[in-house]
Amino acid sequence: MNEKKDVYWRAYLIYFGFVVLMLVVIFKTVSIQLDGGSSTVMSSASDEGKLPTRTVPRESRRGQILDANMSPLVTSVSSYNIYMDPTVIEQDVFDKDMGALCKALNKLYPEKSVNDYSTAIRSCRERGRRYLEIHLKATNEERKKLNKMPIFKLGRFKGGLIDNEEVVDRVLPHGEYLRRTLGYKNWGKEKKRWIKVGIEGAFDEFLKGERGREIEQKISTGWKRTGEITKEAVEGATIVTTIDLEIQEVAHTELLNQLFAEEAEKGCVIVMEVKTGYVKAIVNLVKADDGKYYESWNQAIGTPEVPGSTFKLASLMAALEDKKVKLSDRVNAHGVYRFYNNRMDDSNNGIGYGVITIQKAFEKSSNVFTEIINDAYKSNPSAYIRRLKQFGLDKKLGISLSGERGPVMNEPGDSQWSGISLPWMAVGYGFQQTPLQTLAFYNSVANNGIMLRPLFVKEIYRGKDLIKSFSPEVMNPQICSPSTIRDLQECLVGVMKRGTGRKINSAFFDIAGKTGTAHIIDNSVSGVKKKYQASFVGYFPAKDPIYSCIVVVSAPGKNIYGATVSGTVFTSIANKVYASSLKYHKPINQGKAVEGVPISVDGNSGDLIQCYKGLNIPYKMVEPSSWVSTKSQVDHVEMMRRYIGKETVPNVIGMTAKDAVYLMERAGLRAVVKGYGKVVSQSEVAGKEAIRGKRIQIVLK
Repeated sequence: MNEKKDVYWRAYLIYFGFVVLMLVVIFKTVSIQLDGGSSTVMSSASDEGKLPTRTVPRESRRGQILDANMSPLVTSVSSYNIYMDPTVIEQDVFDKDMGALCKALNKLYPEKSVNDYSTAIRSCRERGRRYLEIHLKATNEERKKLNKMPIFKLGRFKGGLIDNEEVVDRVLPHGEYLRRTLGYKNWGKEKKRWIKVGIEGAFDEFLKGERGREIEQKISTGWKRTGEITKEAVEGATIVTTIDLEIQEVAHTELLNQLFAEEAEKGCVIVMEVKTGYVKAIVNLVKADDGKYYESWNQAIGTPEVPGSTFKLASLMAALEDKKVKLSDRVNAHGVYRFYNNRMDDSNNGIGYGVITIQKAFEKSSNVFTEIINDAYKSNPSAYIRRLKQFGLDKKLGISLSGERGPVMNEPGDSQWSGISLPWMAVGYGFQQTPLQTLAFYNSVANNGIMLRPLFVKEIYRGKDLIKSFSPEVMNPQICSPSTIRDLQECLVGVMKRGTGRKINSAFFDIAGKTGTAHIIDNSVSGVKKKYQASFVGYFPAKDPIYSCIVVVSAPGKNIYGATVSGTVFTSIANKVYASSLKYHKPINQGKAVEGVPISVDGNSGDLIQCYKGLNIPYKMVEPSSWVSTKSQVDHVEMMRRYIGKETVPNVIGMTAKDAVYLMERAGLRAVVKGYGKVVSQSEVAGKEAIRGKRIQIVLK
């Protein structure tokens, strides 16, 4: 009987032992999941005092955004969070050098006294805490100084310095320029989703790269990175935009100066390449409470407003296409135009211009267009609306950036449509569109009827490999007949020679464009306040145009007319772009070709050899090297080895901007390019230690 009881007891003991073991396993599994579902425990606390570890995702370095000439617009700059584990320091070392360490820390970071550092470190050591914050977002230069301090110079496991927590911030080297268009990617806490704005948001899939994997260690205060990487992250791709930083700077400066001069509330400028649709500059400035102007809401693509008289181009295009009028037709611009109980005056105090041609009415921006369009379409206003829709004026442009608002167009049958809708729409009221949509329409006239989608990005690279390019996108191959386009081009030149823009035309070349002044309603203040919006849109030069441009200034405080307020900004931009662009100037030294070997820039040997072969230029590699200096001899180009250190400031003098920026960024430096041609100087001497994130100016001539 006793033997039978012993058997039962042993069976129960084994059974419950297995139950306990299973509970322990389940507990451990749940603990691991709570610590991080993607983690893998490498060791346990019982393994001779070793701390638990796990593998976690390692974020990749976000790609750069460059302008069309490869100058950085957005880049990533690294800093480091510095911590200390005072428990690993041997007692004799702690007693001997702690005072010296605290003095060194106070000298580098004086926001805390020597006594504050000493008290914090000693308290942390006595409590057995293994993670004391020393400084957040330290530069790489500060990090190197910390590694030379007493105690810290012994390394992490003897000196307690923990400096491997890298923090990467997105930096705009040119400050306010393009801030809204470049955009951002942020986590929205309220909606619990990523908020993606501008180029950063639209091309996030390329910029973010691929995650790696690294090991974290669990200490008393939580999981911390060890610096051990199990899978390298893949850096994000480089986005090459269509923006030209020089044109952007001109547009930004000219608009800013005018906003201050006119005490305006806000304004925007867009410059676009006529033949490609590439946006070369885009500025959005809004007046803040401190009286200064900042890049805020992207008015250029996200704010539909009544276009005012700039819309007369669309009205004239419709009437010409439908054979309702000819430019030579004569009308009576008597100055006051009445429709039911509503009245609209011409800008010359309602005096009018008398009997004039329709072309002159357009050049003078006469509101007689209310009568012209009303007489032409009053029996069938839907025909006018259909023609505007055929031009694409009722649709979004479908640009790659988020935030574009669609046009607002009323039509017969809508609750907003009335007896005055047709004549009022003829001069830009009862209709709304964004400045970019207005510019795209005018650009199609400059481009002989071909409507292009505005583009903000030209190419995407991963390393040196081109992974995607963006060619011009045709939205409408022929917006209207060629004869109508020619008539409209003639009218736009006439505005500048004989009409409202005659005082602002360039002295160097002809401009084609249209002024606009519109009433806008401001609902942001108590009651309803009437304000003005001044605009100018056109292209230059008038013959064989290269750029189109729109300038919109909202609520100017002094002048109100488009020619005075916005036209002067347009002309200033056009003149400065003209003066600095070789596209407008014939070579002054063009003549008989020079015999012999041409002068060559320094740079990457592979690129140079490919160029020499393509041009049949003899060359000689004196000493094989990836980077070379070149010297033109009588019958060949010599390439000599050029040393480029990876952790020192490179010597980029004599190189192109593309090679110079690449080498600077490879060394962790931030290159700021000034001028064009080849590099003639750099602000930091070559060979010095490269401090990650430091800004270096390279000048080209």
